[in-house]
Amino acid sequence: MQLNDILADSQDQDRGRDFELADPVTGKPVGITLRIAGPDSETQHRARIAFTDELAEASDDYGRVPAVAREKARLNNLARCILGWHILEDGSPVPLNHANALRLLRSALWVQEQVDAFAADRAAFRGTSA
Repeated sequence: MQLNDILADSQDQDRGRDFELADPVTGKPVGITLRIAGPDSETQHRARIAFTDELAEASDDYGRVPAVAREKARLNNLARCILGWHILEDGSPVPLNHANALRLLRSALWVQEQVDAFAADRAAFRGTSA
């Protein structure tokens, strides 16, 4: 592997990969597809910086961050990794924006877990380009 291979991989990860959320009990697809930026993408890099900034802003004089603020920053970080999606609500497409991404992530812990696991899975981002 050469430096240009690593740089190309990072750029490719910024295009993201699609994955479909699966029912947490049956494992069957639920019909919601998300496009997620890869772990080595510039998108995730910026999300980590924003996460750190949020934690710093929320810290008290002793450097402690309340759990509520930490959870808010974690969900914001995860929402920033979503590049696109296909989600319907009452038969109509749901527009992708930060507020709607947070709404989806807050809907169920299993949604957060699946998005987080996929976003961290380098193997999911290897191979053919999106």
